[in-house]
Amino acid sequence: MGMSAGGGSGGLQSDINVTPMVDIMLVLLIIFMVITPFLQQGVSVALPRDMKSPDEDPAIIKPSSVVVAITKDGELYVGKKKIDKEQLKTEINEKMATKQDQDRIVYIRSDVEANYGAVVDTINLIRDSGIDQIGLVADKRKGAEAAPAPATAPAS
Repeated sequence: MGMSAGGGSGGLQSDINVTPMVDIMLVLLIIFMVITPFLQQGVSVALPRDMKSPDEDPAIIKPSSVVVAITKDGELYVGKKKIDKEQLKTEINEKMATKQDQDRIVYIRSDVEANYGAVVDTINLIRDSGIDQIGLVADKRKGAEAAPAPATAPAS
């Protein structure tokens, strides 16, 4: 009289099939791993760490900002473009031609192991091209604000 479920055919499955979702997530992970290095602006240099953590300038991450990188070998880059010292002045003049006075700032990202003389020479070349505002970029030191003050014992 009643219907019997025989042989296990045609029954509903209540489990979720996660295999397509895992496939999609792995493809997305690979895409992000390939794309991420292309999103970096400029040349990678090991920046010096600051002691006080000054306010960050939000203009440095703009695509229109002029960033000069100095590697530990003394090579100069404007953005990702490698240039010679002789070309630096003309390159900066080209980039600053359309900017207002308040936006005429050049940021210098120098490697920790870069020669100090190379950094000073670069600053002088930038000033010779008529730029008065130069920003030196340092890596923000993590945990500097959270350091506890030294405890003093009460005088008895």
